[in-house]
Amino acid sequence: MGQLLSVASLNTRGTPLFGSQLAERYQAIGEFLEASDVDIVNFQEVLSYYHLRQLTKHLPSFRYTVHRRSTVGPAGGLVTMSRRQTVGKVYQRFPMPPARLTASLPRLARFMAPLKGILMTRLEEPAVWVVNTHLLANFDGDWSAKNRYYALHQHQLATLARVLGSIAGPFIVSGDFNVARDSSLFEDFTAESRLVDAFGGACPPTFHPEYLGPGESSHCIDFLMFSGEKIQAEQARLIFTDKVPLASGPDFVSDHVGLAVTVTVD
Repeated sequence: MGQLLSVASLNTRGTPLFGSQLAERYQAIGEFLEASDVDIVNFQEVLSYYHLRQLTKHLPSFRYTVHRRSTVGPAGGLVTMSRRQTVGKVYQRFPMPPARLTASLPRLARFMAPLKGILMTRLEEPAVWVVNTHLLANFDGDWSAKNRYYALHQHQLATLARVLGSIAGPFIVSGDFNVARDSSLFEDFTAESRLVDAFGGACPPTFHPEYLGPGESSHCIDFLMFSGEKIQAEQARLIFTDKVPLASGPDFVSDHVGLAVTVTVD
C-alpha cells in the first residue's frame, strides 16, 4: 500500500519587490498552509534572511527548513519546508553560462543567471527526493527560438535534466521555470527528462494577469512534476488563486499562483 504525500510550490515574491506588504503576505501564506494537508512546500524568491524569518514564523508545524546559506539569504532564493523528517539535502547552482548565451541579455539578467539553482531535499518517509528550482526570468515574454533568452534557458534546462537524471529513486520536482508550457523549450525538456506532469498538461496560467503590462498575456510557467517510478498523482490543484484581506485592501499573496498535488508513493 502506497503512502500519501502532499506537495506544494509557490514563488513568493509579489510585485513590486519593495512596498509589497511582505510580512502580511507571508502571514497569509502561512495561515493557508498551516490549515492545509500539505506535507512539504517548495518556495522560490525567498530573497533574504528577513524573508526567511517571516516565512518560518508563520509555519510552525513545518519543523524542517531546508536551504543553502549564502551571504544575504537562501542560495537561489530557494527554501523547502516540511512537516516530515528530512534526512539530506543537495544544492546545485546552475553553471556559469558561456558568454555567447548572455551577450544580448540585459546586465541584470547576466548577473542573475549564475545565481539561480536547484535545491534537493530527501524525505525519510516516504523515501523520496523533493526538488525545488527557479530559472532565470524571461522579461520579453517570448519563448520562441529567435528570442535572446532561448539559448540560456536551453542551457539551464539541460542542467536540470542532468541533475534529475542522476537521482536514484523516485522524486518530485517543482518551481518557477519561467518557461511557457506551450514552448519548444518545455516540450524538449519533458521529452528528455521523461517527467510526469501532475496536471496532465492542463495547468492554466500561473501568473496573475493583473501584474502584466498592456498587451501581455499570462502563461503557465510554474510546474509540478514527478518521476514515473513509484509515484502516482491522486489530486492536483491550484492554490493562492484569490485575493486575501491585507491592511491596504484585498490583494494576492504573490504575483504567482501556487500549485499543489497529492501523490501516492509506492
